[in-house]
Amino acid sequence: MKVSNKTSCMVRPADPTWSGKLALSELDQTGVTTHVPTIYFYAQSPEDWVTVIQTLKTSLSCTLVHFYPLAGRLSAIAGGRLELNCNAAGAQFTEAYTDNKLIDLDSLLPSPIYHQLIPSIDYQSALLEEIPLLVLQVTRFGCGGFSLGVNISHVVADGQSALHFVSEWARISRGELLESPPYLDRKLLRAGEPPKASSRFEHAEFDPPPILIDQSGNEKESEKETAVTMLKLTATQVEKLRRKADNGQKSETGRGFTRYETVTAHIWRTACKARNHKPEQPTALAICIDVRSKMRPPLPRKYFGNGIVNAIATGFSGEIVSKPLGYVSCKIREVIEKVDDEYVHSVLDFLKSQQDLSMFRELQQTSNGEEHFYGNPNLGVISWLTLPIYGADFGWGKEIHMGPGTHDSDGDSLILHSKDGDGSLVIALCLQMRHMEDFRKLFYQDIDVE
Repeated sequence: MKVSNKTSCMVRPADPTWSGKLALSELDQTGVTTHVPTIYFYAQSPEDWVTVIQTLKTSLSCTLVHFYPLAGRLSAIAGGRLELNCNAAGAQFTEAYTDNKLIDLDSLLPSPIYHQLIPSIDYQSALLEEIPLLVLQVTRFGCGGFSLGVNISHVVADGQSALHFVSEWARISRGELLESPPYLDRKLLRAGEPPKASSRFEHAEFDPPPILIDQSGNEKESEKETAVTMLKLTATQVEKLRRKADNGQKSETGRGFTRYETVTAHIWRTACKARNHKPEQPTALAICIDVRSKMRPPLPRKYFGNGIVNAIATGFSGEIVSKPLGYVSCKIREVIEKVDDEYVHSVLDFLKSQQDLSMFRELQQTSNGEEHFYGNPNLGVISWLTLPIYGADFGWGKEIHMGPGTHDSDGDSLILHSKDGDGSLVIALCLQMRHMEDFRKLFYQDIDVE
């Protein structure tokens, strides 16, 4: 697919906004600190293209008045830390065109063409202080439809906050008023404050993850070619998995397992099988947990920033594969349930006490020169089940598809609702290409095994 006529500009807030340095919480500065891409496809606009672009730019400018951190820039400070310079430098807005038509979305999902529809970030050569925190690309297709590629810095917004921004931008684009202003005070997560007393918790999530037992490092695994797939589970298949997990475990836990616990357990087991691990192979599962409702008092519903922590479930591939699905689901539940207000503050204190916080960022090197890598024998499963991912109507109707953008790290996966609204789920998964065929086969085959 050829995408041409790319032109870019900076869109700045329509009115003056607060300016100055904004302290970031430790949850903002660790884990994934790159931009996170999503993409929306729209069937057709009844208006001319010039009007569409002008409407999107004008409404974006108005929306940035309220979400002004997205118009700022990051800067590095002492201790490998970051701060947010609210300077209204603006969001990067790109227009593009392709002769291709949106006649078969399945042929686009997932696909390398996303790299042409979502603007990328060159972290190696660009100065940190010059990288826009919000980059967008609107691409017109030959049929009159268009795509909207959105790339937002994870330092500034997690999934909940990013979707809040998109929802309000769409509302303003339709000519409506802002519905829910963002809550921008990050001091609720003690941004800029010193650490407090030590905690009873240990934080294994910040340790280097397991590697394959016959290797001395993870470099070879991280270099292997990956593939991406979208796997659908019908509502019937989801319920079948939940019944399997609950069998023999429900009485111990007091309640049935959630969809996330069950499907994630199934993904973990399938990955261990498809990767053909030895029984004694250690394996880790990274779980991303929203802490907004776990804090005491809870964070404001529209807290804008990162309100998530990573927790790690561990085991040996032999037990993950041989034990019942409920056993694996229980491992996941135990990790999720330990995350409460005390635990979150413990994470904050642990990170505040570190001399160099950059060591805990994705793609940062560890002290022995290796990069933290969560691929084989490990994986991460992120839930989008509670996020309002669908329904972004900018004035020309709701999207015909929304999904994650480029998704090419071995072991990364997402669980999201199907747009059909029939209770079915979609799993977006990246694995090494040599494991993908076995994974697909086992993923569905094992659902029917009693």
